[in-house]
Amino acid sequence: MDNLKELSSVKTFGGWQKRFSHPSAVLDCDMQFSVFVPPQAEQGHPLPVLYWLSGLTCTDENFSTKAGAQRLAAELGIMLVMPDTSPRGEGVADAPDGAYDLGLGAGFYVNATQAPWQRHYQMYDYVSTELPALLNANFKLGKAAIAGHSMGGHGALILALRHPQRYTSVSAFAPIVNPMDCPWGQKALSAYLGEDRNQWQQYDACHLLASQSHFSLPMLVDQGLADNFLDTQKLSRPLQLVCQQQGIEAQFRYHQGYDHSYYFIASLIDDHLRFHAQHLSLTE
Repeated sequence: MDNLKELSSVKTFGGWQKRFSHPSAVLDCDMQFSVFVPPQAEQGHPLPVLYWLSGLTCTDENFSTKAGAQRLAAELGIMLVMPDTSPRGEGVADAPDGAYDLGLGAGFYVNATQAPWQRHYQMYDYVSTELPALLNANFKLGKAAIAGHSMGGHGALILALRHPQRYTSVSAFAPIVNPMDCPWGQKALSAYLGEDRNQWQQYDACHLLASQSHFSLPMLVDQGLADNFLDTQKLSRPLQLVCQQQGIEAQFRYHQGYDHSYYFIASLIDDHLRFHAQHLSLTE
């Protein structure tokens, strides 16, 4: 692993929760990511992998420390990969007013074209190409699935919609599904991509799904009904409407009392792991 620096390694549920850093050519900075390596890695067989994309303000460690996913991932033999949510380091642009929804921690999984963002903010290429190539060079990996929360749910959905052949399944918690038509998305897309809304369409799950004649990748979306961003950021529901209009089968589940936090994710993460395990051919 000459191209990876191991920052930490902790044994849990028979596997290893690890954290790495590496120089990213795509982002022109050093990046960190977390990985849970299940105990089945010792058998030497290719490991199915679930990529988890986190939301605004998060790092690569939020999911690993708060979701409680390692226990079932160890049982199922799934490797968990948790990238950071933006480039970081000296010289990386940030929101001038320190806003949480732009800049550091808010990469939105797009390839920026506008100054001062374009030098480092190429998160789409990082999570879709560079990071998977790095992992495949250092681990023995099998099939892949993808999931995420909020901004990360947006990232997971657009990656699955644009590259359905790369994943067995996609799931999301409280995803931003129509960034072209919500405050978080409009702020980020205008900053990173400019004001040409035609350029925004490639990163909008509702637009991508509506423009496809066929999409058959298994999809699961969970949404808390006490989420204070549900209506203000138009989470989940617009994508469900597009699925209905397109005749696309997908599971959308709404839960009374649950908010936007990791308490919600921790409550239902086992459902998502089992959902992906089924399509990764790990269960009947």
